[in-house]
This record gives sequence, C-alpha cells and structure tokens, in this order.
Amino acid sequence: MYARINTTFGSIEVELFPAAAPQTVANFVNLSKSGFYDNLVWHRIVSDFVIQTGDPLTRNGGGNRTLWGTGGSNKTVPLETNADLHNYVCYLGMARSSDPNSGSSQFYINLANNTSLDGQYTVFGRVVSGMNVVDIIASVPVNSSDQPVNPVYMTSVTILPSGP
Repeated sequence: MYARINTTFGSIEVELFPAAAPQTVANFVNLSKSGFYDNLVWHRIVSDFVIQTGDPLTRNGGGNRTLWGTGGSNKTVPLETNADLHNYVCYLGMARSSDPNSGSSQFYINLANNTSLDGQYTVFGRVVSGMNVVDIIASVPVNSSDQPVNPVYMTSVTILPSGP
C-alpha cells in the first residue's frame, strides 16, 4: 500500500507498512481518505532531524502558532514497534505526546538516522520517491520554534493501491 503526500513543493510517494503497524496505517489511511490532512502546515522543521505535519490546528496556516504541534485527530493509536523497522533517513514515524499510546494524526519524516527514537515511536512507512521534496521542505527558513517562517503545506494525501 502506498500514499502520495502532495505538498507546496511537489509530491512525496511513500510505501506504508500495514503488516508491521496495522492500527497506525489504518488510522493514517482513514484520515487521508477523509480529507483530514488537506492544507495542513509542516509545522516542525528541524534540520538534520525531522520534518513533521498532521496537526489540524495548522490548517490553512491559521490558528495560534504557539499551539502548533499540540493538536490531533479524535482517535489515538497504540505504539506499534517492530524490531525490523528503524527511524532511518526517509522513514515515517507517528508522533505522540509523552504517552507512548497517544499517536493520532501527526507524523514525521526522518532527515537523518534517528535510531535513538527506535522503540519509542511507531515506524509505519518510508519515502520511495520525492525525497528531494522532503529536502526542500527541510531547507526552508524557520523561526526559533522550528516553524516555517512562511507556511509550507501538505495539500492532500492520496492512498494508492500500488507504488510509483
């Protein structure tokens, strides 16, 4: 199963791992199909670490920027770890609060091998095309809160039955 993440700077194609993270992937697919991810900001951009999106409080670049990164969907999913999956460059992980079972809608794409995150966050996919787009997003100017100075959007997510 695959998804196309459409952004301000182009598309990112990802392979999803439903066998390794069934609840997380099902939640991501359902949110994608419902339009939940439409026009959300990549609200956390940390060079050589991650880019993160999925907070509904960032829709259309609005809302209170001090709250960006605190919102989610009305459903949570448990931590699903797999010893064969790691937070390597180009892999997707489900963000969460301090509660390991609080994954919801926010997710990140690793910009480096962040193996210190292994076992703490659900890895549920990997970029198979469009890593250049990820790198462009990662290079935009950010403020002191790691938010883009000018909003960069995830305009939509399309679920695909097969890869690029």
